[in-house]
Amino acid sequence: QAQLVETGGGLVQAGGSLRLSCAASPRIFSGKVMAWYRQSPGKQRDMVASITAGGTTDYTDSVKGRFRISKDIRKNTIYLQMNDLKPEDTAVYYCRGNLGVAEVWGQGTQVTVSS
Repeated sequence: QAQLVETGGGLVQAGGSLRLSCAASPRIFSGKVMAWYRQSPGKQRDMVASITAGGTTDYTDSVKGRFRISKDIRKNTIYLQMNDLKPEDTAVYYCRGNLGVAEVWGQGTQVTVSS
């Protein structure tokens, strides 16, 4: 049974927008932090944005001012609104949460930005 399910990826032109969603099981959603990561071919998986249970957010420098992480507690879902997308944002985007001390990852969703 999937505990994190990402949706919303796709192909978009540079300057466009996409919104990613991550539906979580209640136990994971109630954890301390949830985050979005991304991974490009041949590169390591890096954090893009995170949100704590209290709503505090953090972003990697390259997406500040363009991306926004949020959550809907009624739907146990976190979102990543991505605006002004650039070709370098192309990657597989993963949602990450925790079950106790164990990390839990979604299956990933591909985001491709064409120039």
